[in-house]
Amino acid sequence: MIKTIISSELPIDEQFRIQKNVIKNGTGTKRVCIVTGTHGDELEGQMVCYELVRIIQANISQLNGTVEIYPALNPLGIDTIQRGIPNFDLDMNRIFPGIKHGTLAEQAAYQIVEDLKGADLVLDVHSSNLYLRETPQVRINVNDEETLVPLAHHLGIDFIWVHDAATVLESTLAHSLNSTGTPCLVAEMGVGERINRGMCIRLVTGILNLMRQMEMWSGEVDVTQLKELPYVCKGDSVEFLNAEASGIFLTDMTTGKMVDEGDEIGQIVSPLEGKILSRVVSPCHGFLFTIRAYPIVYEGSLMARIFKTNE
Repeated sequence: MIKTIISSELPIDEQFRIQKNVIKNGTGTKRVCIVTGTHGDELEGQMVCYELVRIIQANISQLNGTVEIYPALNPLGIDTIQRGIPNFDLDMNRIFPGIKHGTLAEQAAYQIVEDLKGADLVLDVHSSNLYLRETPQVRINVNDEETLVPLAHHLGIDFIWVHDAATVLESTLAHSLNSTGTPCLVAEMGVGERINRGMCIRLVTGILNLMRQMEMWSGEVDVTQLKELPYVCKGDSVEFLNAEASGIFLTDMTTGKMVDEGDEIGQIVSPLEGKILSRVVSPCHGFLFTIRAYPIVYEGSLMARIFKTNE
């Protein structure tokens, strides 16, 4: 059943409308919400929503509870492939929990939070930006670690990053929901303005596995796609690699793999002079979970992130 969360007329016969698909079956009372499209240039969540709706509707007898799918919290951004809300110059994920009688964007944020409150779990799906490629991961505020890390494990994706509370913006959807007692996980993967089918299928499989653990889904789940023991990163265990020169970044490296101290991640080169300006080298042994996707770099640009491990 398609329901409208908020609708408002815009100039030139346009309309601002946020909708959700409510899929319900059985006598179960648990409710899981999948939200995405907060940033219009993050498109991986669109395939995740499509696959979930398709699979659940085709196997509706296996569902015992309610699944709500919100494909586009920022529909104007999705339509125009803009990160923020067009014409408002706003990042949608910086105005939560919103204001009931505020601007259109603030009212939308308020209605979204009110609609999601009380769910047994909310999964907020993001992609990376245009500049960085991320391995599938879950990001969690350290204050919510005890509740959320066990849930994140059931998703079976590569990496769980527990952030220090000081780095978490209070104006995000996840923080607003977790503050009200509604558990919200943030998933991030891929790269901006693109869809990686393999990553999306893995996350969908993880969501179904999590629903099985919540006794909401009795269908088959291909657990061979899932990581049994994801890496869990806490504190200052992440190395940030920044560019030492400006130029073009060349690499054959991909995320989601182990690297050793001294391994070359890539090279920054000068097309004009035909020479290597800098080599990007791993300073430690660890798990490479972020790498530069956009090749033009400037001194100080983030090139990679590595989770230091003792393996």
